[in-house]
This record gives sequence, structure tokens and C-alpha cells, in this order.
Amino acid sequence: MSKHEAFNMRLIAHDTLNGFGNGGEGISLQIAGDGRRILWIAHESAPTNFTGVDVSDPRQPKLICQTQLPHNRVRSNSLEVTGDILAVAYQTAVHGEQPAGVELFDIADPENPRSISFFDRSGPHSRGVHALWFVDGEYIHCTSGAADFTPHNPKDDQIYTIIDVRDPAKPQEVGRWWYPGTMEGEDTPLPPRHPQFDSGFRMHNTNVFPDRPDRAYLGCLDGGTAILDISDMAKPRLIANWNPHPPYPGFCHTALPLLSRDLLIVADECVRENGADWPKLTWVVDIRDETNPVPISTFPMPPVEDHGRRGGRYGSHNVHENRPGPAFRSDTVIFATFFNGGVRAYDTSNPFQPQEIASFVPAAPNGAPTGAIQINDVYVDENAIVYAIDRHVGGLYVMEADI
Repeated sequence: MSKHEAFNMRLIAHDTLNGFGNGGEGISLQIAGDGRRILWIAHESAPTNFTGVDVSDPRQPKLICQTQLPHNRVRSNSLEVTGDILAVAYQTAVHGEQPAGVELFDIADPENPRSISFFDRSGPHSRGVHALWFVDGEYIHCTSGAADFTPHNPKDDQIYTIIDVRDPAKPQEVGRWWYPGTMEGEDTPLPPRHPQFDSGFRMHNTNVFPDRPDRAYLGCLDGGTAILDISDMAKPRLIANWNPHPPYPGFCHTALPLLSRDLLIVADECVRENGADWPKLTWVVDIRDETNPVPISTFPMPPVEDHGRRGGRYGSHNVHENRPGPAFRSDTVIFATFFNGGVRAYDTSNPFQPQEIASFVPAAPNGAPTGAIQINDVYVDENAIVYAIDRHVGGLYVMEADI
């Protein structure tokens, strides 16, 4: 595609991040002590660890900080900022390597992040931490391996873990939960593997909102979505597990509750190129009875015939997650990413018939290995400025949306 496509959304800035434009699944915004707005970006792969960009003027982003990983067999795919603390997830390429875990940084001086502590999650069956959630300044919720967790299948190696960081110098685990049947030695039967798209039963996103702190909403890959009661963090309890895989092709990524409406937005990630695992959908699920989630619609998307073979992946991936802080929060308008389908916004006022209200699909960036954009993640600030990152080389795209 030689030029971008736009509908009620326009590009106002683009930054290739000093040539390391491989954005991961973590974007978070800090309001620094001097009033500057610093966007922190995780990276899909080494050698870059994380990048800080001054977006005080979103039309003129300025890269102010970029750190490096210790070696090329580790990635920092996910990060979150609360106040002046940055939490970064480290996942290794194979089990047993280091560093594997979570590092906390003091970013009061954004140009000079200072390490506070490292929470080690390495072990013979662990790759560390893939994704984390840190919004209240007290607990990190993440998907993590552990030295004392042995899965039946190596694809099931990352479990839901709760880390107490009220003393950021001494993080400690306070609770964990894994998909029933996946741990070696337990009595629960193993879950059946997906016959075509076996991605495993590890956790992905693990979201807990301060306005509902007794609930965790998990994406469990081929295990679908889990809702947990975490009123006792030491003993998370399963309330419901909604799982359409099979017949659908697995890899549940994110479960976003719309708490005022008793709805759940569930995104299944596309992980194969050229439409090979189509359809990867974003679902609207009724959770008025949270013990019995019921799917009622999916987000409309351009047909796979148009996008599937543009290059790379095409299908659902991430959603803007309504986190606290300087962020857009809506229980009606949802922003989501679709790899070569770009960024799209939806009005869910009628949850039985969501409507697309804006979209932006950047042109293929220079050097794109797939020949197409691969928008990986999106963060929308409280002023409805949209920040999106490319998975491979494109870097940061900044948009305004008419919503």
C-alpha cells in the first residue's frame, strides 16, 4: 500500500524512534514533575529495551531516552507507568535464561531512568514475564513463569501472578492462578489442545481496575477469557471461563470490562500471516451474570479478502484499556489495533451492533519486512490523542480522531 487510509482520523506526527521502530505491547504516559508529558514505549525485540518520548506537543514528539537490553535473547515486550515508577517486563527467548522478570525504574528524571529493583522470575521452565498491568502504584498483575511452576506443556509456562510493590525496593509475590490442569502434579485433567491452532493456555493480559479491585479479567490464549475473584489475593478464585476455542482459532489476548454496562470486550490476537488464522475477532460479551458470560456481537472489520494478503498479520490484537491516569476512558467508544488493518475506533452504544466510527491505516513504512504496516498497540490520552506503534520498523504514529 503506497499511501495511508483514513476515516475520521488524521496523522499529526510520526517518529521512527531513532531507527528502532519495533514497538511491542506496552505504551504508557507519564506526567513528569515539571509538567512534561512523556510517552514510554516497550519494544517487540532486542536490542532496545524501552524508549521515552516527550509528547508535550503531540505534533512534535521528541525522543529523550532510549535504553538497551543486556543481550539479544531477551525482550521487554510490556511496560506500565504509575506516577514516577516504570515497570518493565522481561521475557527470554528460551526457558532458563536471564534476565527474566520485572524491573522497576524511578523515572522522576525521565532522561535518566534509575533502577529500583528487579523481581526475578527465572527458572528451568520459565521465560519470565510477557505482559504486565500496573495502575494503582501498589500491585503488579502479570503473566509470568516461576522457578517452582512446572507446566505439563511448555506452551503453558506463564501464569497469572500478583506482585506487591508497595515497597518498590522489595517486590514480593502475593498470589497466583493458572489455567486448571496445566500444572504438573495436579489432579485436574489436562485441558484439550486446540486441534489446529495450539498456542497453549498461558496467560496474556491480566487487568484489574481500581474501581473493581476484587476482580481480575484475564486473556488465557486457547483457554479464552477468565474472570477471577481476587478479594483474597493469596487465593484467586475462578468465577467464569468463557472460551470459544475451538471452533474459533484461539489466542485470547485481552479482556476489557465496561464496568458501568456489564459488558466485556474480548480480543483474540492474530498470530499467523496472510489470513492463515482468520477469523481473529474482537467480541462483545454480556456479563450481567458474570458466572455465565454470553457473546452478543463482534466488531465489524474490512473483509479478509481485502486485507488478509496485504502482508503480515491481519486480525484483532490490542485494545486501549481504559487505565487510570492521563488516559481516555469510555465505556462506549473502543479503540483497537488490527496489524495491517491499522487503528480503528468503534461505538458500542448498541452492543448488539457496534459501529466503526474512525480508522487510520498507515502506509507501509520503509523497510517493512512484510511489505505492510503492522500496528501492534494503541494508547489514547485524555485529550483523545491516539498513539500507535508498528510491530517491526515504523515506530510511533500520532493521530487525532473525530469521535
